Amino acid sequence: MNSRSETDASAFAPGTDPTRIDLLGLLPGAVRAAVERVVERTGGPAYRAEQVLGWVYERRARSFDEMTNLPLGLRDEMAGEFALAPMESSFEARSSDGTIKHLWRLHDGVEVESVLIPTPGRVTLCLSSQAGCALACRFCATGDFGFRRQLGPAEIVAQFRDADRVARLAYGQAIGNVVYMGMGEPFANPAAVFASLEILNHGFGLGARRITVSTVGVVPGILALAERPESFRLAVSLHAPNHEMRLELVPIERRWPIPELFAAVDEYQARKGRRVTFEYTLIGGVNDSEDTARELVDLIGQRLVFVNLIPWNPIPGRDWKPSGGRAIGAFLDVLQTAGVPSAVRTPRGRDIAAACGQLRLEREVART
Repeated sequence: MNSRSETDASAFAPGTDPTRIDLLGLLPGAVRAAVERVVERTGGPAYRAEQVLGWVYERRARSFDEMTNLPLGLRDEMAGEFALAPMESSFEARSSDGTIKHLWRLHDGVEVESVLIPTPGRVTLCLSSQAGCALACRFCATGDFGFRRQLGPAEIVAQFRDADRVARLAYGQAIGNVVYMGMGEPFANPAAVFASLEILNHGFGLGARRITVSTVGVVPGILALAERPESFRLAVSLHAPNHEMRLELVPIERRWPIPELFAAVDEYQARKGRRVTFEYTLIGGVNDSEDTARELVDLIGQRLVFVNLIPWNPIPGRDWKPSGGRAIGAFLDVLQTAGVPSAVRTPRGRDIAAACGQLRLEREVART
């Protein structure tokens, strides 16, 4: 670490002790420099720094006390200067289908969610980038809370580190895929999200193509992702094929309407050559007609995409209903007949309120 300015954007979460730098919030090169500086100051051999890095990134250490192959004096020095963003699990729910959802209580009492989703051969983590969300998408439970605060990169990365420990115990395998699709809009918190992407990729060694950022359509964020050298994947919460319908469901459509959104998607694909996933929540009688499906086909055109059809998870205060099986099948048939790669996402963890914001909403209601 060469200067304080290197740590300002990535090392400190709001409200944390500014006298200790959180290693999980530093980019990997800065972590190495910071650790090497302490090792050198204490007169330790250079290989001690490699041991610390191994504990942080490979062994998923949550405290310096866990680093048992380090001298006690070095551990004390490290603990006095650095933190490792321990997460407190305030609630854990396990579904009959194997899905595990956590509420993590942060240092200031704010809670965020993450979800572990096991499928044959891999485990996916859906993590949060904000506490709450200001975008107020009408189909999403998170929006009912409004926006509480941004997460720092260390708080985002710590969800991965601590959920990975759970995954190894519960499923016998590590997290293989990460999706920024939990609470919050990732591109509304760009500094922390882009730092956390780099930390997961270059620090923890998770391949860029195994990390997906899901956005409701924040155009500057899509363009910034396109400019990065890594091939992080992009998912777009679309939910409607025209301006009027999408505006009803996704208020940010007013700021970045579909033509601007698709221009950004085209720029991403031109730079990356990667398929983009469109998330499409099906709500009975709202956006699930066959005519709407045909309109979606026309909008997609020849783009390299995959459409995830998601049966809506009901939330309190909405008089909508999920689309029925016949409507879902007809919508999917229109897409597939037109040659649009698509599938219906199997709902996971419904018995534990695993959709974004649902568990937190249920817990808040129970407390009142």
